[in-house]
Amino acid sequence: MTGTIITIGFGLAVIGAGIGVGYIGGKAMDAIARQPEAVGDIRANMLIMAALIEGVALIAIILGYIS
Repeated sequence: MTGTIITIGFGLAVIGAGIGVGYIGGKAMDAIARQPEAVGDIRANMLIMAALIEGVALIAIILGYIS
């Protein structure tokens, strides 16, 4: 039973990260379309936030393996 719950947690972590990164990418494209001269700043902030989201998902998966 515990393995099934952990597996569901892994799936939710991956799905959540995918949704989060997709949302960030979409909003960044909207921002670039509105203000093309700020593409460098927007891209840098988008990459930082995507890396943070992926880090949180990775930590969730690692904690699932530990328990």
